[in-house]
Amino acid sequence: MSYDNEIEIDREEKVDAKLWKRLFGYAMRNRGLFFRILVSMLIVAVIDALYPILTRFAIDHFVRPEATPTSDGIWLFFGVYAALVVLQGFCTTRFIGRSGEMEMAISYAIRQEAYLKLQTLSFSYYDKTSAGYLMARMISDVARLSDMIAWSITDFLWCGFYTLFCFGAMFWFNWKLALIVLAVIPPLAVVSLYLQKKILRYQRVSRKHNSRITSAFNEGIMGAMTTKTLVREKENAAEFEKITTDMRKASVKASVLSATFFPLVVSLGAVGTALALIFGGAGVKATLGGAETFLGVITAGTLVSFINYASSLFDPIQQLAGIFADMQSAQASAERVLSLIDTESEVRDTPEVEEKYGTSMEPKRENWEEIKGDITFDHVDFYYKESEPLLKGFNLHIRAGETIALVGETGAGKSTIVNLICRFYEPKQGRILIDGTDYRERSQLWLQSSLGYVLQSPHLFSGTIRDNIRFGRPDADEESVRRAAAMVHADEFIERQPKGYDTEVGEGGVRLSTGQKQLISFARVILADPQIFVLDEATSSIDTETEQLIQSAITEVLRSRTSIVVAHRLSTIRNADRILVIRSGAIVEEGDHETLLKNGGYYHDLYMHQYQEDAMQEALK
Repeated sequence: MSYDNEIEIDREEKVDAKLWKRLFGYAMRNRGLFFRILVSMLIVAVIDALYPILTRFAIDHFVRPEATPTSDGIWLFFGVYAALVVLQGFCTTRFIGRSGEMEMAISYAIRQEAYLKLQTLSFSYYDKTSAGYLMARMISDVARLSDMIAWSITDFLWCGFYTLFCFGAMFWFNWKLALIVLAVIPPLAVVSLYLQKKILRYQRVSRKHNSRITSAFNEGIMGAMTTKTLVREKENAAEFEKITTDMRKASVKASVLSATFFPLVVSLGAVGTALALIFGGAGVKATLGGAETFLGVITAGTLVSFINYASSLFDPIQQLAGIFADMQSAQASAERVLSLIDTESEVRDTPEVEEKYGTSMEPKRENWEEIKGDITFDHVDFYYKESEPLLKGFNLHIRAGETIALVGETGAGKSTIVNLICRFYEPKQGRILIDGTDYRERSQLWLQSSLGYVLQSPHLFSGTIRDNIRFGRPDADEESVRRAAAMVHADEFIERQPKGYDTEVGEGGVRLSTGQKQLISFARVILADPQIFVLDEATSSIDTETEQLIQSAITEVLRSRTSIVVAHRLSTIRNADRILVIRSGAIVEEGDHETLLKNGGYYHDLYMHQYQEDAMQEALK
């Protein structure tokens, strides 16, 4: 098995300014909340920067190493200090709550936008992209991203404000000593730029492997029965171990590189403090002795304040280093999430069509023409890979109200024809006409709202049986729901359920049998009342007796409607108006059931082979 089915995008190993500007745009959608966080952090940072200034005042005013200490004004000093502590505590509480609110708002906005994109992407996107990949983007990456943006804003604001105030205070006290203490910053910047590329590279690799792990879990769960029957447990475990080992290696390398920021910052902070002590201490000694150094007059309070600033100044720088390291990881996630949001649908309406007919989210139904169901393939070419054409100059006309059956071996092109009719894909060359008009001159929703598609493997959504039957018509009344169920004889098993139509089907319909899910999917399509029906091996999961009942119901429902039936069990299509035998993307035989049997061709051989198999199975019962 291969879990590496997402496309990797090679980017330069540097922070993408445009990407981050766009990401922080999600935060700016809540400008009021952002402004409140900004004010709270400004107050907290100012108070943090004021503490060393108050310490300087206390030492030079109350302690006074050069004179007799005094207590004049000490209660006022205490009151101001206590008020600042209370105010800072209040603002800290506020910004923590608001930052959490910001995180949830960002996560909500990104997921809403990504989910909306998934609703509008072409069917081909899901053909190429695994569910595990999408789940990793929507859950893991979005959570990581919203957490990073919300809390990095908080940390960045505090670090920025506090650092600026520290610089200002240090230069105000003594600009020469400030330059000496801050001389350690340029080396830190150089090393940081070097580590940036390394961290970002390994974070991208780590996120790639994380997607593969999610895909492996998804396939392991969904394919558990196949794994058991083919005795693949050991091989699957070995493949999974390789993926997790690769992720561990990349993650460890990224973590080690990120961790180097912190000891580096601590070491440089210690150097800055040492410089303050060496040069500032000499300045204080000279000042107390009545002399003067090149630094000028330095009091004991000034030296203590410088030491406080020098030791604490590198705390915000250390936090900025942590933010920077997290940004590398978040950028790797952001590139994947935004690449999903930016994905262009392969099948999309032109601006002119959207102007007249609307979009899938905002349709202009009042401009929609009525669909009768006449379908024409006009010299259609189609391929998934250009080197492997599936249809070449394909022509077909299906009259409105006609029932067409497509038969042929696997890979002959039956599903391709159906997918083109449904406009899940579009012709590479040629046209497909609906009621005489190229369907690219109409909106996708115009066509697909008139389609009823019943798959071989039906999918039910979490909820009740009633919810699933009226999934395509949420406003349908109870009588219509029950009538649709009765038409396909689904009402019989539904009434036997503990809660009838209110019975929960479970995720994907896991609480029902495959045949029961198929009956509900039939009822769902019938209730939607489409003009064009597509039945893709639709009765293959139902027992023969139920199939016969459904066939009679379908015959009545499909009357005057266009229907395309893809069938493997040929006994189900004997009443079709026309049967098309497809081989290698071309129609090799065409006619009704009796005519094709008389011709003695491929259809005759195929039908007789199935007839003999069915007869043998009946004899063995």
